[in-house]
Amino acid sequence: MSSAGTARPVALVTGASRNIGRRIALALAEAGHAVAVHVHQSRDEGAEVVAAIRAQGGDAELFSADVTDAAAVRALVAAIAARWRRLDVVVNNAAVRLEAPLEAIDPAAWRHTLAVVLDGAFYCVQAALPLLRASPAAAIVNIGGLTGHTGAPRRAHVVTAKAGLAGLTRALAHELAADRITVNCVAPGLIETERRAGSASAEPAHRSRTTTLLGHRGAPDDVAAAVAWLAGPQTRFITGQVLHVNGGAYLGN
Repeated sequence: MSSAGTARPVALVTGASRNIGRRIALALAEAGHAVAVHVHQSRDEGAEVVAAIRAQGGDAELFSADVTDAAAVRALVAAIAARWRRLDVVVNNAAVRLEAPLEAIDPAAWRHTLAVVLDGAFYCVQAALPLLRASPAAAIVNIGGLTGHTGAPRRAHVVTAKAGLAGLTRALAHELAADRITVNCVAPGLIETERRAGSASAEPAHRSRTTTLLGHRGAPDDVAAAVAWLAGPQTRFITGQVLHVNGGAYLGN
C-alpha cells in the first residue's frame, strides 16, 4: 500500500462487498471520495468493488476486519491512515439480518447480532475519531432499518440492534457537534437485495404485509444516493437525523 496520502476525502464503508454496501462504496467514489472497502470474509467480492471503482478512475483499497473485535477495528483504521493519512467519512453498514422466533434466539445469536450492528458502529467511530476530528468536513452515516422503527415478528435481535443504532446516532450527534462532525442515520426499507445464508434470511416475513406508497420496492442505489448526500458538503447543517428511504412504507421519525 502507498502512504502518499490524498487530497480527496476518504470514506470507510463497512460491509461493502455487495448489495447496499457495494452501491454506497461506488456512489461515494463517484462523488469524489477515495474508498476503504471493508469486508469481513467476502474478500473476492470486495476485490470486485475495488476493481469497479478503479476502473472508473477512482481510488479504493480492500480491508478485512471483524467489526465485533475492537482491536481489529483499531488496526483497520490504522491501515487506512497509513494508506491515505486521513479519514473523513465513516459509513457503518455491516449487519446481520437473520430471522427466528423469540424462543429460538439463543444468547450467542442475540449477542452476535448486536455486536455486529451496535458494537461494530461504536468501535469504528471510536477508532476513527482522531482522524475525523482532523477532517474539515467529517461525517458519520449509520445504516439503520425500517423495522427498527416499526417492529417486526421473528426479528427481536435485529429490530433491537437497528433501533439502538438510531439512538447511537442521536447520542453521537450531541457529543461530536463541537468537533463539527455530522452524524446521521439512513433507514432503508423494502429494498431489493440479494440475501445470503449466514447474514440474512431468505425473505423477511414482515415484507409480505408491508407495501410502499409508490407501489414498488427500492434499489440499493436509492439508499446509496441518500448516504452520498449526507456525506457531502451540501448537508453540513444536518445532524442527528434518521432519513427513511422506503417509498412511503413508513412515515415518521
